[in-house]
Amino acid sequence: MLRESRKRGRLYTLPPAGWASPAHLAASVAAASRSIIGATSAPIRRLTTLASLGFDDFFASQLTKLANPQLVPARVVAEGQSSLHLAGCRAAHGDLSGNLRDSLTKTERPVVGDWVAVIDGNERASIQRVLDRRTTLLRRAAGTLAEAQTVAVNVDVFFVVTAGNREFNERRLERYVTAIWNSGAEPVVVLNKIDLEEDIGEMLEAIERVAIGVPVVRASAVTGVGVEELRAYIAPGKTVGFIGSSGVGKSSLTNRLLGREVQAVSGLRNDDRGRHTTTARQLVELPEGGVLIDTPGMREFGLLDDVGGVETSFADIAALAERCRFRDCAHQNEPGCAVLAAVESKELPAERLASYRKLLAEIAAAERKRDPILAGRTKARWKEVHRALRARQKVDPKLQRDK
Repeated sequence: MLRESRKRGRLYTLPPAGWASPAHLAASVAAASRSIIGATSAPIRRLTTLASLGFDDFFASQLTKLANPQLVPARVVAEGQSSLHLAGCRAAHGDLSGNLRDSLTKTERPVVGDWVAVIDGNERASIQRVLDRRTTLLRRAAGTLAEAQTVAVNVDVFFVVTAGNREFNERRLERYVTAIWNSGAEPVVVLNKIDLEEDIGEMLEAIERVAIGVPVVRASAVTGVGVEELRAYIAPGKTVGFIGSSGVGKSSLTNRLLGREVQAVSGLRNDDRGRHTTTARQLVELPEGGVLIDTPGMREFGLLDDVGGVETSFADIAALAERCRFRDCAHQNEPGCAVLAAVESKELPAERLASYRKLLAEIAAAERKRDPILAGRTKARWKEVHRALRARQKVDPKLQRDK
């Protein structure tokens, strides 16, 4: 809850229940409360509590360490052309301080979902610090090899929305799930628009193949099927996010969860594909007490790093790899490779292994691009490998090419 001080004209923030607030915030709250008690005739502006926005011990401890009584927390709910839209503080807009603006890299700059420490004001706040993020979803910026782009931060659960029509794509779904595991959040696959398809059995089987162990919700924003299952992942203080390609129905599902039309939606095109609607990220409050971040549709989703996310998404290949003869088996042409044997016996689809290799190659390429030293070492290592192969070809008749 927020209280306005008549003495200084500042809005102070009451911490969420169960949180031991810092001494300086407690003193400020007490002073503000005394001022309000003596001036009950004036209207008090009611704003969202920090707890419902997701402010908890993880972020509160960071604010405490700053040890600055002027700072109060706020959450970024939208990005404007020149400033950020904030919630949880008195000011509706915030600007980066000069020192902060010059010190942040592109991916460190605050985006929707970030918690920031601000010096509050009547209309505008000065953002002094971006608090450490609990989760960060990154992708490779379109048209680049290694430039990172922040998609969303501090999201607990991502609803990966795919449509039960021509939009369904197994390989794209693999990428989304892998990136979400990398981010630290939990993925939930939402098969939307099931009202457009009579038989979705093959799609569900495909989802089980590429999103092993990930919950699946069958939904229809038109009929409301599956909406209650989505609500089960929403709770006060939790942040959920929608992610998926353009036209899969993310905005329509958002409106269903809100119980009113907040996001503009468009109908289907002549080819049964949805039209792109959401053009910018924004954070909205949900009736259940949590918050939701809707992201624009993305035609491509390149991976950057963290092989662990790939291993989690491709748990079937990881399990098979445990049976390979060599611990460092690359599943290319090594003898005793259990993964290749599974492909040969049709236990593992060849397309699945090809996708696994492609994602690992993307991650490796991005890492080399960002680290010139690593790139040089990798290049040198492959030169040695090729040199050794040429040497062997000269002395081993089995390796000599037919002339």
